[in-house]
Amino acid sequence: MLTRTDLRGRVPSTSELRATLPRAEMDVEHVLHKVRPVIEAIRDRGVDAAQEYTEHFDGVRPQQVRVPAEELAKALEELDPQVRSAIEESIARARKVHADQRRTDTTTEVAEGGTVTERWAPVARVGLYAPGGLAVYPSSVVMNVVPAQAAGVESLVVCSPPQAEFGGLPHPTILAAAQLLGVEEVWAVGGAQAVALLAYGGTDTGGTELEPADMVTGPGNVYVTAAKRHLRNLIGIDAEAGPTEIAILADGTADPAHVAADLISQAEHDTLAASVLVTTAPELADAVDAELERQVAQTKHTERITTALTGVQSGCILVSGIDDGVRVVDAYAAEHLEIQTAEADAVAARVRNAGAIFVGPYAPVSLGDYCAGSNHVLPTGGCARHSSGLSVQSFLRGIHVISYTEQALRDVADQVVALADAEDLPAHGQAVTTRFSG
Repeated sequence: MLTRTDLRGRVPSTSELRATLPRAEMDVEHVLHKVRPVIEAIRDRGVDAAQEYTEHFDGVRPQQVRVPAEELAKALEELDPQVRSAIEESIARARKVHADQRRTDTTTEVAEGGTVTERWAPVARVGLYAPGGLAVYPSSVVMNVVPAQAAGVESLVVCSPPQAEFGGLPHPTILAAAQLLGVEEVWAVGGAQAVALLAYGGTDTGGTELEPADMVTGPGNVYVTAAKRHLRNLIGIDAEAGPTEIAILADGTADPAHVAADLISQAEHDTLAASVLVTTAPELADAVDAELERQVAQTKHTERITTALTGVQSGCILVSGIDDGVRVVDAYAAEHLEIQTAEADAVAARVRNAGAIFVGPYAPVSLGDYCAGSNHVLPTGGCARHSSGLSVQSFLRGIHVISYTEQALRDVADQVVALADAEDLPAHGQAVTTRFSG
């Protein structure tokens, strides 16, 4: 089922690996022209335009954008107790991990009388997007809200597409998750129109002001991503999320049933989802193929999974040894990377590029999706080479606070002037020397 690429006996360069390895294709530029009119309409006409596009794309027109507080409470009251318990456990573990990420202010004495303090200030207002397409993602609400709250963000709004079957409200499990997290503001709006409304704000149909956000985070489809790109000079964004990815580095010690199940679990998300096996053992590759044939036939979303596993973005890479395997997964820079090898901890420690690394046979990616305590909003499309997943730091800004006494400035004045003159910016130097003239 997985297309094979045999790299045994070869040492491809990094550029060759990037060109060879399977990767999902998502052309954001191709849809920018489609989201631009949506964004401009919402900029000019606010909620009216957002509601028109919502009716067009989602087949329903909510009475108002902001979900009434009683609907949040009702959704939680009617939530299946087992699902509620699972969400509460997910929240508790995520809070525990993210609480340890909060940075503290630091002050450095550069010279006597001269200090630079790095102060960490949270973003004031954040819009958090929870998709509502092929699946419902209360877990994404948890993963976005928890680090924002831990960072000290004071104003949060969750956006999720309205559902016709729920009377124009977002899915009730999304509403219940928001209520459990203490989020009081939820908007029934999705897609590019949600990002635009978060950027520009507006007046709701009932007269309530919908305040714009300073930053928008959370995964979404290509139209959400295109809207983020278009508006990123007006709002901060976490990343341009692409289709989900899993790479598994495995040797002959791995259980093929586990490997196949984990590849399937990510393929279940989307027909563009990428599932990549990197292995030193051809016999494992054969066994995984057999397990895929068996397990895929038994899944609920067989057609979707089959399309993803047989797409150009998925495949099996054969390598000569673990060293070569590490080079391959570093070049691929997966959103999710599993290490299912002998001495998995030591192998994982050698990996440089991954959004998150799952070590050993009992740390599947689905654990991280829900209850590991880690964050599942992670870089895709190879961006793990230079970017991190969502964390408390995503919602903090480092601000340098500079304090110098008169003598401390006098002591460094000649150096400032010399550098200003070297750059042919004499007024920069004069801004210092004028303080000591006369």
